[in-house]
Amino acid sequence: MPPEAEIVARALALLKKRRLVLSLHDPSFPSAPGEDTGRGSPYTRGGRAFLEFAASLGFDGVQFGPQGLTTAGNPSPYDATIFARNTLSIDLFALADAPQWAGLLARPTVERLVQDAPHGPRVHHRHVHAAYTGALAEAAANLEARADDPTTEHLRRELAAFTAEHQSWLTPAALFSALAARHGDDWRRWPDPIERHLLAPHPEELAACTQRRDELEQTHARELTRFRLAQFIAHRQHEELRTLTRSLGLELFGDLQVGLSLQDLWARRDLFLADYRMGAPPSRTNPAGQPWSYPVLDPAQYTADGAPGPALEFMRARIGKLLGEFDGLRIDHPHGLVCPWVYRADDDDPLHAVQTGARLFDSPDLPDHPALANYAVARRDQLSTDLSTPRHADAWVTDLEPDQVDTYATLFDVLIAEAAAHGRDRDDLLCEVLSTQPYPLRRVMERHSLGRFRVTQKAALGDPRDVYRSENAAPADWIMVGNHDTPTIWALVDRWQQTGTLTEQARYLATRLAPDEASIDALARELVGDPRLLAHAKFADIFASPAEHILIFFADLLGLHDSYNVPGTVDDSNWSLRISPDYATRYAEDRRTRAALSLPAILAMALRRRDQPRTDDLDELLADLDALT
Repeated sequence: MPPEAEIVARALALLKKRRLVLSLHDPSFPSAPGEDTGRGSPYTRGGRAFLEFAASLGFDGVQFGPQGLTTAGNPSPYDATIFARNTLSIDLFALADAPQWAGLLARPTVERLVQDAPHGPRVHHRHVHAAYTGALAEAAANLEARADDPTTEHLRRELAAFTAEHQSWLTPAALFSALAARHGDDWRRWPDPIERHLLAPHPEELAACTQRRDELEQTHARELTRFRLAQFIAHRQHEELRTLTRSLGLELFGDLQVGLSLQDLWARRDLFLADYRMGAPPSRTNPAGQPWSYPVLDPAQYTADGAPGPALEFMRARIGKLLGEFDGLRIDHPHGLVCPWVYRADDDDPLHAVQTGARLFDSPDLPDHPALANYAVARRDQLSTDLSTPRHADAWVTDLEPDQVDTYATLFDVLIAEAAAHGRDRDDLLCEVLSTQPYPLRRVMERHSLGRFRVTQKAALGDPRDVYRSENAAPADWIMVGNHDTPTIWALVDRWQQTGTLTEQARYLATRLAPDEASIDALARELVGDPRLLAHAKFADIFASPAEHILIFFADLLGLHDSYNVPGTVDDSNWSLRISPDYATRYAEDRRTRAALSLPAILAMALRRRDQPRTDDLDELLADLDALT
């Protein structure tokens, strides 16, 4: 029999699926035996083995979360840096063992780190942050001590070239790191206003800030060099990983997060509005809204004298860097690029502020947000005349002229242009449009023929037009049962049993997947009697949809019940779920008993449905799939 990945590829082709992508974030990767430092990474031996495992199952892509630096107190990747890479993902064992790193770390150092690490199903972020900080400081000190050692000459030469290439973001990031080590990560609380405004000074502070920067670069020269070294290592290991993934036939997708870290805001505070922040308005999945406190690019800086202004150059730089490091991108909350929901920064109650906010370009005459009239693109006569329509609703704006769509699309068009310049097309961009798609965003996405997300676990089964129902997907869409912000399918089937909604799910899935009309009732009964089979049917449903792109979250694949992240909460358990080191053995057994996802079984269910076109080789393919289940 052909390898499993080959059989899965044949099934995907019959189902007209272009992409099958596994989604997971760096900390979740498993560790190899004896190498568990308390946190996962795709760059370690265990991480690379898991990518090989994913490829063997038939996945042709892997989507990472944001890979920026996180602070000791906040592990959220969506609050991480947008240029600097997270050094907690560095493979420390490679620094000890791989020839190209010339023994920057002594192996006993890494082994002690493993011995001291808290092991288990969750990352202990603060411990790992401190441990890696110490280990990388030791690696830098070792390189400094070997300044005349010819075996490290190539590292110093490559570090110099890396520093020169990335100077525009690397030096500001290094300066921030040095100052944060003295004063804390929140620069807004730093005691010296000159250091708070160092890279974005008020006019009267320019001379003092320039002088202080020169002084800091001299007095903190060692810290700056060490920061650059850690970034060089992180970037080099990512390049090495891409060599592996290409050989495995896996495409890597990065994450263009909508927010910025405090470090990035400190470095480019001059580009952002002072009086407004970005958040998520009330929605059907989060009725309270979410005050993210993300900065908002100043529209006045989109252009300058008819040419791209500093805000667009900033966007081009961050997008270009990501596209140089990945084969495609997940676009986090595209609304933030087109019609961001903003709220006043001076409201002492952020939740009240976000609930009474407005869209930046959709507010020509709101009495509680008069300043937004300066940025309005939509006119009053283009807004809903229904007084019951909330200002965050998709139908708040009802009509736009082509030149207005051009204006809404300003930032998004930078993304599309950069994607084209890097040889990417629409299939390489995953637009995270969830339950809401405001009219301006829909118009911008239509001009580029881009699809949206369809998260089927959120579908309102009583509404045939619901955006999350699989049959309402379009070929350009990305469809998934869940993502990093939702419960796993295994937790859901337990909940559906407890709440009595399992029957409704079973009936819907039976109408979608039954091989003929006469067997719908029997299949529905079978799904009710076997929740694990129903979980598989929920996934077969997305393969039966018109959407050409499939995204599966790792916790669903492996049969995990715990959530990776619970939106709107601050908890040490968020962003910390890990894959067990014995995942391969566990998966093989759990797949056999349907306690984890079996892609062959799922694909066979999708191919046996009554509206799947019959082909000459379908029976042979189904036999191959059945043999794998």
